[in-house]
Amino acid sequence: MTKILIKQAEIVTMNKNNDILVGDLYIVDDRIAAIGPELTIPEVDKIIDGKGKVVLPGFVQTHIHLCQTVFRGRADDLELMDWLKKRIWPLEAAHDEDSLYYSALLGIGELIQSGTTAIVDMETVHHTDFAFQALASSGIRALSGKVMMDKGNEVPLVLQENTTQSIQESVDLLEKWHNYDNGRIKYAFSPRFVVSCTDTLLKEVAYLSGAYGVNVHTHASENRGEIEIVEEETGMRNIEYLDHIGLANDRLILAHCVWLNEEEKRIIKNKGIHVSHCPGSNLKLASGIAEIPSLLEHDISVSLGADGAPCNNNLDMFNEMRLAALIQKPTHGPTSMNAETVLKMATIGGAKAIGLEHEIGSLEVGKKADLILLDLNDFHTYPSFDVDIVSRIVYSATRADVITSIINGEIVMENRIMKTIDKPIVLAEANLAIKRMTQRMVSIV
Repeated sequence: MTKILIKQAEIVTMNKNNDILVGDLYIVDDRIAAIGPELTIPEVDKIIDGKGKVVLPGFVQTHIHLCQTVFRGRADDLELMDWLKKRIWPLEAAHDEDSLYYSALLGIGELIQSGTTAIVDMETVHHTDFAFQALASSGIRALSGKVMMDKGNEVPLVLQENTTQSIQESVDLLEKWHNYDNGRIKYAFSPRFVVSCTDTLLKEVAYLSGAYGVNVHTHASENRGEIEIVEEETGMRNIEYLDHIGLANDRLILAHCVWLNEEEKRIIKNKGIHVSHCPGSNLKLASGIAEIPSLLEHDISVSLGADGAPCNNNLDMFNEMRLAALIQKPTHGPTSMNAETVLKMATIGGAKAIGLEHEIGSLEVGKKADLILLDLNDFHTYPSFDVDIVSRIVYSATRADVITSIINGEIVMENRIMKTIDKPIVLAEANLAIKRMTQRMVSIV
């Protein structure tokens, strides 16, 4: 039994009452055992001095592509379909086991350093087991899955799957990795999007999701061109089609949802679908600005994600929070996306999207110990006197302010030093991986 006591920090709980207090937080094994102004704990294994620091629930990012981290900087200034066809799909086709493993570790290291403790990740077609190995060794909490693609003439041959094989490989990975490490890692079926998946595959995914009780993670309504293709092929818009084939339910996580009509919003609300808002990616790919204030008015579950490194180009939740708040204000007014709303999307909102709101997303006794410590004692976050702490976190703080990250009760980063990832090795291997991949892209495509 491991006991950790964080002493005299400013604790931003994100609980239902939005309680904020200066005090202690006590961790026993993987759970929060006590929170209070001044706890008396006779024996502990480790004391963390939290004086002058802020304790916050770890961020939950609900749309990430770890397989793409090594593509950072190689797909800039393109719109979605060109981005996929000219850069991303050829690069994904060039992955090998080691390149995928180190791409995942590179992304996970960045996520942990910037305060993210749980992710919803979508991998590529092949070698997904090696991404799961990276997730397992790093200590991060994750919902992940092999991408599924059994349709598309412009998809590289290496990525073109047989429907039956795609489904079987997904089930095999699910049965190996789902609920690994007492539930720290879970599986999600991950059909890429309607454009690259057959009706047969998506219907089978809908059935299997229910049979296994696992999530489905896919893209929808990110780009107008994508929507036009779906309408031409199905006669329906994205969300209507997903509802038609039985995928619309509270296990479904949809990335983007930039272009929705009122009927699609109604379906999302009535079926309990979760929306992952990715403002950085949507801006960089010129996809548009999702109508998040409208979704929140419809009482739709909305969380945040950075998407992949080649369309962002970082995985930093502080960046996504700031963008999510700012891009709505010129159209909807200065209070349309306030700091509290955005911080909820980044924490308890993300937990809700993956069905873990009773386990993570807020700091409460009995919940999992997924939390971060921030040091806001710096030029860019001062003055601190009589300034709302949530405002300081959302509008002023940066990833560099995260000093310690704890996931499942384990310290995975302490004083900016990674504990579960060998940073020099990962950086070196990431460079070797992308060099190797770019040299064989032409022959693979």
